[in-house]
Amino acid sequence: MLLLGACATDTRYDSVDQINAARYVHNGPSSITLYTMVNTSNGSGAHTSMMVNASQRVIFDPAGSVSFSGLPENADVLYGITPKYERAYESAHARKTFYVAIQKIDVSPEVAEQALNLVLSNGAVVQTFCAKATSSILRQLPGFESIGSTFYPNNLRDQFAKLPGVTERILVEQDEDDKTLAVQRLEAELAQQIETRVEGRSTTADR
Repeated sequence: MLLLGACATDTRYDSVDQINAARYVHNGPSSITLYTMVNTSNGSGAHTSMMVNASQRVIFDPAGSVSFSGLPENADVLYGITPKYERAYESAHARKTFYVAIQKIDVSPEVAEQALNLVLSNGAVVQTFCAKATSSILRQLPGFESIGSTFYPNNLRDQFAKLPGVTERILVEQDEDDKTLAVQRLEAELAQQIETRVEGRSTTADR
């Protein structure tokens, strides 16, 4: 259910029907979540992405390398981010050589919707521009004016941390450096979850 893809050159453009069918509305507060993938050996920032919870929940993964075959994608935006796909996305990036810093801030529905519209209209991003694209979107939002444009994921993480109300958690996993192995594990786990639910419904129906 998860596929690895190259960066911007393999950007997917799924159909509007697929995107609409996958739409997921999360019942939590309107929020923006910043992901920073950090090298465990030298502390350098390797990648930036952002999840927006507004009238639907999506992940903006500029020039990202993890693609979910079970979810539609259009120009670096992943749609239908249910809790299981949120966890899978985070876990796909955490491994022996990288940890994931996950910063979240609650915002008004209006700000979240503005962020969503900016993400959806941004278009695909070329390699090395992940933090640049994300910071450029954030600094257009009310309350985020202090965010400066940057090419550096760690710099954006530090700026984001200074915003009032930001929380941060760190995801550390011990998977091998080869991200393909982590993806294979996640595929198996997601497939097992689906199989278990199907079996449960069949058992109930037989009673």
